[in-house]
Amino acid sequence: MKQQTLATAEFERYRKTTRRETFLSDMNEVLPWAGLISLVEPYYPKGENGRPPVGIERMLRIYFLQHWFNLSDPAVEEMLYDSKSMRAFVGIDLGREPVPDETTVCKFRHLLEKHKLGKKLFEEVGRYLHAKGLKVASGTIVDATIISAPSSTKNKNGERDPEMQQTKKGNQWHFGMKAHIGVDSKSKLIHSVVATSANVHDSQVLGDLLHGQEKRVWGDSAYTGQADVILSVAPKARDLTNRKGFRNRALTEEDRARNRRKSQVRARVEHPFLVIKRIFGFAKVCYRGMDKNANRLFVACALANLFMVRRQLMS
Repeated sequence: MKQQTLATAEFERYRKTTRRETFLSDMNEVLPWAGLISLVEPYYPKGENGRPPVGIERMLRIYFLQHWFNLSDPAVEEMLYDSKSMRAFVGIDLGREPVPDETTVCKFRHLLEKHKLGKKLFEEVGRYLHAKGLKVASGTIVDATIISAPSSTKNKNGERDPEMQQTKKGNQWHFGMKAHIGVDSKSKLIHSVVATSANVHDSQVLGDLLHGQEKRVWGDSAYTGQADVILSVAPKARDLTNRKGFRNRALTEEDRARNRRKSQVRARVEHPFLVIKRIFGFAKVCYRGMDKNANRLFVACALANLFMVRRQLMS
């Protein structure tokens, strides 16, 4: 171990472990660092020309900080200079070295986006959780949520992001993308992710959210009438999606009671959305284009899975 410099030495007489320090310590313990590093290594610069590159693990740690605290490239550089707990998580000692600048952080993010490594990181976390005994069971809950995008045209091109679209939900219009997920009904772990523009109906990607071994499929009324799709992907699955009333045929009291019973299970899909949109802050897109935001969505889902089962992994 390196000897501490004066920049990291403790001089405080009174000190309290913060929730941020506890959170970073927990996530550091449950992340499968070796597997994640091995995925990025084939694409990472070897430093044969120019200055030596920053280590892959350090850049991954900074990248994950951006997801957990919803930080831009310049903001994460500023926070690393400002926050001692974040520097400790990344492994930076200001007495010996500076924080990687925002350009380095941006180039690393572009590297992951270029090679679509977000999806591979998500799959690697899934394999890691499976090896730890957290297996996907025979029930899947499907749902989608809208992630907003800036609708203003006051930008360099004078137009909105052409890959984002608008949709009407209730009596309100929303502009952005849509995150579709398939969640295990017992563990609440996300096993399938699809990113589309907001105007794509939830039911259009139902087949991509099922793993094929389901015995039960839950969903809200947006998935009504998709029994054939469920049967084609998961032949043994029962369609437990909520029934929907129509103008000429309103729901009966029995239908409403069935929907309420189904919703007691279906509500579990809201837990991953709570982590992604409220705790991690991914309620608005950060970049232009679908590919970049889809890459972020895959990584956010992987980190959300680890966050939800961190207590089980640590025990």
